Amino acid sequence: MIHRTIRGIEIPALGLGTWQLTGDACTEGVEHALDLGYRHIDTAQAYENEDQVGTALRNTPVDRDEIYLTTKVWVENLVPAAVRRSTEASLRRLGTDYVDLLLIHWPSTDVPLERTLDAMMVLRDEGKTREVGVSNFTPSLVRRALDHAPILCNQVEYHPFLDQDALLDLAEARDLLLTAYSPLARGRVMEDETMQAIAEAHGKTPAQVALRWLLQQDQVAAIPKASTAAHREANVDVFDFALSEDEMDRIFDLAGDERLIDPSFAPAW
Repeated sequence: MIHRTIRGIEIPALGLGTWQLTGDACTEGVEHALDLGYRHIDTAQAYENEDQVGTALRNTPVDRDEIYLTTKVWVENLVPAAVRRSTEASLRRLGTDYVDLLLIHWPSTDVPLERTLDAMMVLRDEGKTREVGVSNFTPSLVRRALDHAPILCNQVEYHPFLDQDALLDLAEARDLLLTAYSPLARGRVMEDETMQAIAEAHGKTPAQVALRWLLQQDQVAAIPKASTAAHREANVDVFDFALSEDEMDRIFDLAGDERLIDPSFAPAW
């Protein structure tokens, strides 16, 4: 497993996303991922699976301090009192005293960003989260957040068909982690001829090539969701090959504006 070092903080570059994983499938999936060597687990209040993730954390023989755990504050909980109340509820569900990273799940037009960040920083000072960050933030919103608090991460949709150059440039300039969700474009990478050709050259799948492409970008981590044991095993089997500079460029050339996650409350990109 490789790590990203952001301002001296080590973060596993490959994690397990748990969106849409619920019930026993979530608990068993997280336990299996930890058995395979995953050490980065991503959840959120809105996923309604923090209880199940917490059960997996209690069941696993892996020490809590070895696991990088992220959760997110939902948009309805961004006023300071709700930030505290909902985060403390998340910690109870997760069965832990702290998370490693607490994110604003989506930006709000109703609550000033600075108020939310101030409340999150108080929680950091109290040890309830080690770091704070944001998710689904545009470059201008990231800059506004950075001007107010030392956010560590922006978690966004990122895959070969979505150009995120502006956020990548900002991440490099400000030593910020960009965590890629939906890194396989909901399976779309499997159908692309370029991805298929590169995969064939390495004896890998297009999904594995997409993850390798992300992991070869310095400021990027990836958190693919994997609802089956076979997919979890395949996703972690990406450390025994490397893409050439030409192959990296061929994948970068696929980038367009194929945004798959775009709810009505999303910011204008």
